[in-house]
Amino acid sequence: MLDRAVSEVSKPRRRLPDQRWQIYPQKPEFAQKLAILTNISPIVSQLLINRGMETPEQIQAFLNPESLVLPSPLEDFPDLAISLELLENAIASQTKIAICGDYDADGMTSTALLLRSLRTLGAQVDYAIPSRMHEGYGINKRIVEEFHSEGVGLILTVDNGISAFEPVARARELGVAVIITDHHDIPQKLPPANAILNPKLIAESSPYRGVAGVGVAYILAVSLAQQLGETKGLIQPMLALFTLGTIADLAPLTGVNRRWVKRGLQHLPKSNLAGIQALIQVGGVQARGDEGAGGAGEQGSRGAEEKSSNLKSKIQNPKSLKPEDIGFRLGPRINAIGRIGNPQTVIELLTTDDMGVALERAMQCEQINASRQEMCQQIEQEAIAYVEAEFVASLQQNRVLVVVQPNWHHGVIGIVASRLVERYGVPVFIGTYEDEEHIRGSARSIPEFHVFEALEYCHDLLGKFGGHKAAGGFSLPAENLEMVRSRLIEFANQCLEPQHLKPLLKIDAEVNLNHLNQQLYQQLNALHPCGMDNPDPVFWTPNVQVVEQKIVGKGHIKLTIAQTIDNQEYRIKAIAWRWGDYFHLPSRVDVAYKLRENYFNGNTTIELELIGVRLPIQLQQFFVSPPTTSSTTFEYNQRQYTCGFYKNGIEAELRIKNSEGKVLAMQPGHIIGLIGTNRQNAKEVDISQPQYDNIIQAALQALSVLSADS
Repeated sequence: MLDRAVSEVSKPRRRLPDQRWQIYPQKPEFAQKLAILTNISPIVSQLLINRGMETPEQIQAFLNPESLVLPSPLEDFPDLAISLELLENAIASQTKIAICGDYDADGMTSTALLLRSLRTLGAQVDYAIPSRMHEGYGINKRIVEEFHSEGVGLILTVDNGISAFEPVARARELGVAVIITDHHDIPQKLPPANAILNPKLIAESSPYRGVAGVGVAYILAVSLAQQLGETKGLIQPMLALFTLGTIADLAPLTGVNRRWVKRGLQHLPKSNLAGIQALIQVGGVQARGDEGAGGAGEQGSRGAEEKSSNLKSKIQNPKSLKPEDIGFRLGPRINAIGRIGNPQTVIELLTTDDMGVALERAMQCEQINASRQEMCQQIEQEAIAYVEAEFVASLQQNRVLVVVQPNWHHGVIGIVASRLVERYGVPVFIGTYEDEEHIRGSARSIPEFHVFEALEYCHDLLGKFGGHKAAGGFSLPAENLEMVRSRLIEFANQCLEPQHLKPLLKIDAEVNLNHLNQQLYQQLNALHPCGMDNPDPVFWTPNVQVVEQKIVGKGHIKLTIAQTIDNQEYRIKAIAWRWGDYFHLPSRVDVAYKLRENYFNGNTTIELELIGVRLPIQLQQFFVSPPTTSSTTFEYNQRQYTCGFYKNGIEAELRIKNSEGKVLAMQPGHIIGLIGTNRQNAKEVDISQPQYDNIIQAALQALSVLSADS
């Protein structure tokens, strides 16, 4: 017998993603009934039930968002009428209007949308965006005073301002009118603006409730154009910018967002905006002939920014883009500028009508995005090393990570925060020193933790802060760092249980590999566009065999999996983004995935994007609590074997012995096993190879029967 654990001879590694799998309860009879009533397939019906739809009326409204009867925005936004009056008067009197934007994709698309529309409607209008590096998020007193000195009579904030009490008060003091358009969470004290447009201030039942900053800007601009009777040629360019900003900002694709984004994705490929065309060209995106599956999903542009260099879209028949084209290709190029470049580049890109200028600006976006990717990778490696050395042992007690280091670029630490959340499964607050006395940072969250409420819990220790449930930004005096860390740990321990500290994976339904085909993929089109609050469908398949796997690109696993059904083997290719840490995967696993189309040399095939993997339930049960009678005999290929579980350190190990005394030993989650007659001559073998995997499965089957009988 072999006396040592396989782990002694295999390199230490993170074995498998530490995830919570939450599989929706299946309701086949109800799904079938709804499918018949609404003329859709039962699988799509089940997916819609999972998303909270229970009546044919709800399903029809979702599948055909154009059928929604929308209330007038004037009914739902109390301050819209006064906003329109202020803008109309400013245009009529040629009063200077100044837009204060933000440096993320939402803020920059909002700024460009209002600049274009107000100029077209005859306004005298300019803009400013605060410096990410030197001033941070939102309108400030310097900008207000600068606007005033330039003779500005009306300030319009976009994607910011709801928390800017002092700057807005200063503007009013100077006699400057202020309209705030924002979508961030409402603070305890509202600024003294002339008008505030924020979907968080309107009824929760309103279809406008989920709009991002660019959605508020779109509603304002369209309402103004309609009131002035000058909508011709204005709506389509604004719709393009709305679509770009909404998806890049991870706004929920429900209500009017779903309706307008669906429209916008069909319009984008033929948009007459030079900047959109230049971005599509430089980003390597070609439109598709349908609105097929695939979207920015929960990861969206923040989680997907480094996928952008790996995705290739080679599709003919330009009819419609998909959210993933924006989330993975266009959005990151715009966001990169706001992170480490000059936002003016994007504003010029999205407001110019000169194709030459647009291509030049799009190329600048491309180059800066490449720099951003390299910077992210370096900071992520440094952050992981720091966490592993300082905090990993106390994560279960602290339930939150507060990571602050000097010399990190503030523009990209939010992306690194998302990756740390993905890796460690806890909320992450990450910061860097602006100077010896001040820290500025970003936060990213898990579903059970509310970032904005956590920041409010620390309000007396912070400088500026803002955000919403999933993400936020903050600044603080460096001397308060340890007190802020303690306060956040206190908050995290109030709202998080130990079971929350594993990333949650919501899975729609179980599907066998023989059902993964074009027909199923086309049925899923009814759900699209997918994104926040309408996620890509996630399926799972139990106990598949990993027959091939290799590392590609910057730490991605490319693999082929197989499942045998009625003596026939079905194989399919898959990709697991940024899973290099888990290589090699075990030979037998349960997999969770999204469906993707792959276009190559004129051929279209269905592939999987893996987002979850775990040991098969049978294996998990064996290794967690091996059978009490833990050895038995079995026959395989007309030869007799004995097999059993044996304690090796703190873990159980499966050992299989043939009639000649040779033993194969393996531990769960490892792809390397040991084989030999004794310790001295044992050699390492790859147990995912068929000759070993088949005998391991036969041994587990024998032990399964033994366990059932005992």
